[in-house]
Amino acid sequence: MPSIVELLERLVVMEQALARANERIEALEAENAELRRRLGQSPRNSNMPPSAQGLDKPAPKSLRGRSGRRAGGQDGHPGRTLRQVDDPDETVCHEPAACVGCGSGLTDAPLAAVTRRQVFEIPQIRARVTEHQLIARRCSCATVTCADAPAGVDAPVQYGPRLAAIVVYLLVAQFGAQKRVAQTIADVFGVPISQGSVAALTARAAVRLEGDFLTAIRVALAAAPLVHFDETGFRVAGRLHWVHSASTGKYSLLYVHPKRGRTAIDAGGVLPDFTGIAVHDAWAPYDCYSQATHALCCAHLLRELVAAQQFDPSATWAAQGIEALLTLKNAADAAVTAGLDHIDPEVLASGIASFRHAALVGIKDHAGQGSPIGKKLAALARRMRERIDDYLRFAHDPRNCPFDNNAAEREVRMVKIRQKISGAMRTQTGAEHFCHLRSYLATATKHGLNLYDALVQLTSGRPWIPAIS
Repeated sequence: MPSIVELLERLVVMEQALARANERIEALEAENAELRRRLGQSPRNSNMPPSAQGLDKPAPKSLRGRSGRRAGGQDGHPGRTLRQVDDPDETVCHEPAACVGCGSGLTDAPLAAVTRRQVFEIPQIRARVTEHQLIARRCSCATVTCADAPAGVDAPVQYGPRLAAIVVYLLVAQFGAQKRVAQTIADVFGVPISQGSVAALTARAAVRLEGDFLTAIRVALAAAPLVHFDETGFRVAGRLHWVHSASTGKYSLLYVHPKRGRTAIDAGGVLPDFTGIAVHDAWAPYDCYSQATHALCCAHLLRELVAAQQFDPSATWAAQGIEALLTLKNAADAAVTAGLDHIDPEVLASGIASFRHAALVGIKDHAGQGSPIGKKLAALARRMRERIDDYLRFAHDPRNCPFDNNAAEREVRMVKIRQKISGAMRTQTGAEHFCHLRSYLATATKHGLNLYDALVQLTSGRPWIPAIS
């Protein structure tokens, strides 16, 4: 029979083994919770794009509730329905051959009515080839003088600016692949063009933006009272790069950089000299620019709070934070609709107090938690408390400061569409040219320009440059 000493030694060994097992169980539970959190991520509770969910994604559900307006275009919205014009290019009259009643001829019968029907059609398209003959004459002094070629006529054979504009439009504005763009030009216009020529025409147009146009955009953005900032990943030459955006309601700047942080932001040439309101998603490098006033995206915060509710059902503070945000947003929207520059002071004070209380409860509930989820929720609550003024800036200035950063996300969405179609950009130069042209097209759209007309100006060597107001 084992002695008491031996039994005590066995007991110590068993207790140590049990302690190790408990530690392992805690680690596995934490790992399982983190994996479940990642598995439960969706566009509604994270920054995951909607396309990442595939075809089985659920129907979208907004946190903002119903607006009370009917679906579709609202009253006063300009429609795009095809309508008759007053001055058609051609009028064809169709006379009845005989009376449907008695069969008599109607040649000299009085006019009773005219029914107008118009057909909008594109004429048969064929490329027009213009030959420029540079005549050389020999003077009596034996000197031969040759005529100068017109501006833009630089080679024995070349594509004209309108055809080049269509190539750029199809490739950059409509996100066609080079091969399909070349095929479209050949099929529609009867002009043979190679993929290499498509790339060369696009590069030539993009290079023309690197001077005055991009400089004007950077100057306009740096002087704007409010600018939206964002960034998104972009595969370039087999490596992860970042496309950064800075935009207002009138100007758009997109540029690609190997880095995501402050070095890349400085390269944009906007935020280092910017003193207005910078709207962004609370990514830390933006806070390095202390000369700007910061406004944080509340749409991002709503998704984080939804995730907090899902991963910790006991986190009632998250629901309180959501309710406070949406109450203040509804009040801000109502104030703007009424033409006011402020919301009701009592509603504002109540909303701020509720938001702050939610943050404080979150900090208390998750203090000292060592699990990954607990740490994330504690960090979220602390950020809400520390950045309350930046999150609720829209409530203090509803007319000038937005609730979210959706304007910036719309800018980078075009980049994701390009990446979805092509997979990646082959070269850094190609990615830069794409961003130059997207900046040009987005800014032209915001100024109400026809994109084809703006591209013709660009391919003619005279890029449109917006007036800086």
